[in-house]
Amino acid sequence: MRTFVVVADKGQFQEAADELAVTQQAVSKRIAGLERDVGVRLFNRTARGATLTIDGQAFLPHAREVLLSVERASSSVRPDRRALRIDVINRRIAPALLLKEFYRGHPEFELDVVTLSDLNAEAAIDAVRAGVIDATFRAIPLPQRHLPDGVNSTRVVNDPLQLLIGPKHQFASANAVSPAQLAGHRIWIPGIVAGTEWSAFYDELAASFDLTIDAFGPNFGTESLQDAIADSAELATLVGAGDRYVWPAGQGLRRVPLHDPTPVYPHSILWRGDNPHPGLLALRQLLAARSDSVPPAESWLPRWANSRQTQG
Repeated sequence: MRTFVVVADKGQFQEAADELAVTQQAVSKRIAGLERDVGVRLFNRTARGATLTIDGQAFLPHAREVLLSVERASSSVRPDRRALRIDVINRRIAPALLLKEFYRGHPEFELDVVTLSDLNAEAAIDAVRAGVIDATFRAIPLPQRHLPDGVNSTRVVNDPLQLLIGPKHQFASANAVSPAQLAGHRIWIPGIVAGTEWSAFYDELAASFDLTIDAFGPNFGTESLQDAIADSAELATLVGAGDRYVWPAGQGLRRVPLHDPTPVYPHSILWRGDNPHPGLLALRQLLAARSDSVPPAESWLPRWANSRQTQG
């Protein structure tokens, strides 16, 4: 098929042979074989070269499409050609913003950002191991379980939590609050999925500071949550300092830092050590150069996060 397209473009068997780095006899045999397969003559052979027959003219655009399809299929599995596929739980959290920063600095790499948010950390690790994704940003809540052979992890972001509240809330004018001050207040985080690493994080956070973290009710999205908080004197939620949310100015929502101590959500990147994608290496180099992989002073981390910073 490729030989046919080159002959059609060059108009000469010899020029096509030079282009393909084969003999003219090989080109002739390939074209003859293709004509036998399709059952029609594709070229008129003359002393001045080769011109397409009517059937050849009809065949040419389809042949080009076949070659493009083959190239796309081949590129999809070449580490240096296919898109770098990275999983994040949510496109508004700190790791997703890091991917935006990476893409701005490395436009030569195509980037495919996916959200396997219905999977827990172990399932996401399995997706990395199977090659479904190149890497995932996750917390790893099971320090007693070794990662599968060949899968590596490194802590890349320790994101301090903040309280998101409306103008009627008791702490609306506070410069900062401590987790202990939140005891007895309703913290609403709809959408927590049992068995996931963020569920394990909030369970331990609540137990450590006697917090009431409520996941009750359907998750209608960020905007619905913001509307409910803006109109309430009691509701609050938790967001990462590195998360990016936009709300209408009239809602009066504000972030209040948590101190003494500062709860920190630990994001790690997990990848296969034998993954040769050059974009993955560039991403890891960018992450390694950042300073927020170290928890801030006077911070709180779940026990499982304190016990393992890096593996692999």
